[in-house]
Amino acid sequence: MEPLNAEDPVSIGPFRIVGRLGAGGMGRVFLARSAGGRTVAVKVVHAELAAQDEFRRRFAREVEALERVGGTGTAPVLGSDTDAASPWVAIGYVPGPSLRTVVGDEYGPLPPATVRALGSGLGRALDHIHAAGLVHRDLKPSNVLLTVDGPRIIDFGIARAVDTVTDGGLTSTGAVVGSPGFMSPEQVRGERLGPASDVFCLGSVLAYAATGRSPFGTSDSGVHALMFRIAHDEPDLTGVAPELTGLIRACLAKDPAARPTAAEIAGTLPFPDPWLPADVLVRLGRHAARLLEAESAAGARDTAGQEGGPDGGQPGGQTGGQSGGRAGDRTRGGAGPGDATAGPAAPAPAPEPGPERPAPRTRRRVLTAALAAVAVAAAAGIGYAFWPLGGPGTGTGGDGRATGSGTVSARPAGAVPAVFLGAWEGVLQGSPEIPRETIRIELVQGAPGAKTAVYTHVGDNRLCMGRSRLVSADEDKVVLGESDVTTSVPPQRCLAAAHQTLTLRSPEVLEWSSGTAKATFHKARTGSEVLPAKYLGRWRMKPLVEGPEADRYTDEVTITQGAVGATVFRATNVYPRTDDEGNTLADSVNCTRTAILASSTPPYVLGPMTLEPGGDSECVSDHLGSYMVLTTYKGEEILQVYPMADTEPGEYHRLD
Repeated sequence: MEPLNAEDPVSIGPFRIVGRLGAGGMGRVFLARSAGGRTVAVKVVHAELAAQDEFRRRFAREVEALERVGGTGTAPVLGSDTDAASPWVAIGYVPGPSLRTVVGDEYGPLPPATVRALGSGLGRALDHIHAAGLVHRDLKPSNVLLTVDGPRIIDFGIARAVDTVTDGGLTSTGAVVGSPGFMSPEQVRGERLGPASDVFCLGSVLAYAATGRSPFGTSDSGVHALMFRIAHDEPDLTGVAPELTGLIRACLAKDPAARPTAAEIAGTLPFPDPWLPADVLVRLGRHAARLLEAESAAGARDTAGQEGGPDGGQPGGQTGGQSGGRAGDRTRGGAGPGDATAGPAAPAPAPEPGPERPAPRTRRRVLTAALAAVAVAAAAGIGYAFWPLGGPGTGTGGDGRATGSGTVSARPAGAVPAVFLGAWEGVLQGSPEIPRETIRIELVQGAPGAKTAVYTHVGDNRLCMGRSRLVSADEDKVVLGESDVTTSVPPQRCLAAAHQTLTLRSPEVLEWSSGTAKATFHKARTGSEVLPAKYLGRWRMKPLVEGPEADRYTDEVTITQGAVGATVFRATNVYPRTDDEGNTLADSVNCTRTAILASSTPPYVLGPMTLEPGGDSECVSDHLGSYMVLTTYKGEEILQVYPMADTEPGEYHRLD
C-alpha cells in the first residue's frame, strides 16, 4: 500500500480512504474503510473513460452483475456509484498474495493436494460468475488471490466494459483481450466467448500452480507463436503430478464442448481445511500483519491531520475527493450522504443476457473419466511526496513539444557544480530492464532561485514535464524546490514537483530522494537526437487474425528522431467496425496515436499514447506509459513495445 498523494480524495461515498493500492488503464484503486471498520478496495474510473456514455452504461451493467455474483470465491461488491462524475465501485479487500507471487516468487510449485483444492475453489467461483451472466476472460495467476479460506478471483467486469469502446475483441492498441500465456483457443481466434473459455484458462492456471510455468510456454519466441501453440498444440504437462493430469487435460480440451463445466469441477474435487501448505499459511499471516501496520500508520496520520497541521489544512495537503470520484445520490451498498454535484444519472439498461451454458452431459462423462484415470494413476511501490500526479487545473495540454531537453548550457557562471550538469535518469518502480515508473532530470547552469532543472516523469498513467527551481548546490549535493508544470499527458493531470535532493556518488551515479522515496540515477544522453538509428523508420505487427479479412487489420508504428520531450512515436491502428453482436461491418475504424519520448537510455520510455485530433469516435487514448526495445529472432530485428503493466509486448517487424 502507498500513502495518499495530494491529488487523492479523503473519502469516496461512505468510505474513508486509507491509502493507494495501485493504478491501471481503467482507473485508480484505493484502500478504504467503511463506517463499520470493514476494509475495502475502491476502484475509480479514469475521467476519460467516464466521459464516454457507452462505457458508463456497460460499467453500470457489469457492476450490477458483480453484485449478483454475491462474493462467492470473489470479492463482494460493498458499494458503488456508476452515475458519479468519476464512477466507482467498492469491493471487499482480499488480504492475500496472488498465486503468481506465491508460486513465482516465494514458495514455488504447490503440492498436488493444494492444486486440487485450488481447482475446487476456483471452479466454485467461476460457476457463480457464469451464473451471473459474466465471463471473466482474463483468468491468470496474478488475478487469483490466496486466502486462508480459499482462492479468490479478482479483476473481472471492468475489462469487459472496455470492449464497447474498442472493436469488441481487440484493445485500443490492437491486442487481443486477455493475457497470451493464459488464453483459450477461442480467444486467440477472436471468437465470441462463453464460460468454457474460462475453464480452459483454469486448466492453464492449475498447470502453472503445479509446475511454475504455463503449459504452452512463454512468449520468448514471439506472442504469435505462443498463440499458435494454444490454438493447435497439446499442452506440455511435464512435471505435473499424475493425479492432476486428467483434470488439467480435460480443462485444456481444444473443443469448448468437451470441457467440464466449472460447477462439475467444484462438485467433484475436494476442498480440505487447511488447504494451503504450512509455509504459505505463515506468509499469509505476515502479509496480514504488514497490512494492519500500514493501516494503523495511515490512521494515525489521518487523525493527526484532522487535528490540524501546520497550515490548518487536510492531512498531507489534500483538498478533498474531487479528483478521485464524487458520490452521487444513488450510492448502492453504503449509508453515506450523496454529493449533489455528481453527474446526471445514466440510463438503466436491462442486463445483458448471460452466455449460453451448454448441456453438461458430455462434459460430465469427460470429467468422470479423467478423474477415474486419476484414481488409477494415483496469484503497490513506495508512496511519496514527489510529483503527486493528478488534480484538475494544474497542467497544460500534452502537445508533445520539447521543453528544455536540449544541450547543456556552457555558461560557466552559476552555482551548479560541473559534475552535476547534464541529464540523469532513474527508475522509481520496477527495474532498469522492466521499468514501471521513471524519472529524468536535466540540470543546466544557474544561480539559486533560477529554474535550472527540467524533469520528465512517466508513471501512474501519466507523463509530467516541468521545471524546478534551484535551492542550493555544493560539491556533492543539489537541492531543488519550487516547480511548475509545462507538459501533462493526459492534459491537466499533473501537479508540480515537490522538493528533491540529488546527492553525488560518482561522476556517473547519484542518489535522488524526495520525502520517503529514494532512487539511484545514472548519467544519460542529452541533445536533439538521442535514439539509435536502428530504431527509426516504419514497423508493422503481424495480423492477430487469420483468413480473408486479415488484411483489414493494420497495426503500424513510425519512429522518428528527437529529443526527450518530443513526439517521436506514431501508431496507426485500423480494424473493421463491428455491430452490437460483434459482427464485422464494411467500414473500418482508423486510429492514430502519438507518444512523447521520456528517456535517452534503453529501454526507451514513452509517455501515454495521445489520440490525434479528429479521429474516429471509437478510438480511445492509451493511458499507460510504455518502453521499447529491439531484439533479434532468427536474424530478424523485432521492435517490442511493452506497456508499463504486467502484460505481453506488441511485436513489430521492419517495413523500411
